[in-house]
Amino acid sequence: MLLDRDELPSRLAPLFEENFRTQGELGAAISIWQHGQPVLDLHGGFRDLRRDTLWKDDTLVLFWSATKGLGSACLLHVLQERGIGLDRAVADFWPEFAQAGKEEITLAQLLSHQAGLCALDERVEVTDYGAIIRALERQAPLWPPGTRHGYHARTFGFLLDELVRRLAGQALAAYWRQHFAEPLALDIWIGLPAFEQDRVATIHAAKAGKTPEPAQFYHDLATPCTLARQTFTSPAGLHAVSGMNSPSSRSLSIVSFGGIGSATSLAKFYAMLAHGGTLEGRRFFHAETMAQMTTKLASGMDAVFQIPTAFSAGFMKDPPGTPRRIFGVAESAFGHPGAGGSHAFADPENGISFAYVMNQMEQSLLPNEKSLRLVDALYATAD
Repeated sequence: MLLDRDELPSRLAPLFEENFRTQGELGAAISIWQHGQPVLDLHGGFRDLRRDTLWKDDTLVLFWSATKGLGSACLLHVLQERGIGLDRAVADFWPEFAQAGKEEITLAQLLSHQAGLCALDERVEVTDYGAIIRALERQAPLWPPGTRHGYHARTFGFLLDELVRRLAGQALAAYWRQHFAEPLALDIWIGLPAFEQDRVATIHAAKAGKTPEPAQFYHDLATPCTLARQTFTSPAGLHAVSGMNSPSSRSLSIVSFGGIGSATSLAKFYAMLAHGGTLEGRRFFHAETMAQMTTKLASGMDAVFQIPTAFSAGFMKDPPGTPRRIFGVAESAFGHPGAGGSHAFADPENGISFAYVMNQMEQSLLPNEKSLRLVDALYATAD
């Protein structure tokens, strides 16, 4: 499959522009790469609700849980460099993790959201890294590990971060900068430095509207003591979207939902993954590690989302029989969306990567039509 570079702008640009006219978009950018080269970059709209500041080609924006894909890649890279297989127990490298019946949880189970640690019984603040790690160590699994899977919305990034610290001796955010962001010149930060704050778009909460689907999940999300509610409120804090706009919040290295960057850089990172783990003459991942990203480890009804989902080692995939594919047409495709509409994925079969970021959130934790119709149009342009 080869993208038609001449036709691509004429097919996608009107849809992108329509997002602003009819879909309520405020500011956004899209980037598409194929075979390690950029084929389309578009941006438009405004960085702020008052529409005082235009969105530029170097504008950065929070992309929420799309950060999890970056964090997963960091851990997989650490494991690759140390020759550690996914069948190893987490407790082999993090002994305190073995408490409360977690001694046999494998790296594969943790990376594919099968560990049963999506919520914490203890109340700890999301800004207190040490307290969160101790709480995770004491936490008993909420289901027998490996028997089901459920999206670990907030805890996932802390699990990744602690493993990278144990194995590599540095925080995941620092590992990201050293091994990926700096070598590839990626304008992406997990913990934004003060000198980059002036380029960031303000993120805005979803406007009130009809209840999104799946209705039961969003009902449970607003209902105390449900698994969905517990999952998305523990660790506690920074629940209000507006809270993520302060410089102090942007500076936090929260791997679960704190990544800030540009669509071009996010797509470039996935372009490396779509290009067999290599880019610009440098190999980042071996074939065996790429297979871990493309191979489903968990698939079926998600205990948290209450819809079918699928996960490889740290990345989301389209589950079998899904009525609407969010990662393109290839079975090997994988990626990770972010709350409100941000979306990114790699399609290794066709060498394609895609990223969409925006600052006006929608009432959805999974990709919505603003990006999905662009994905549809992208593949419709292929020869």
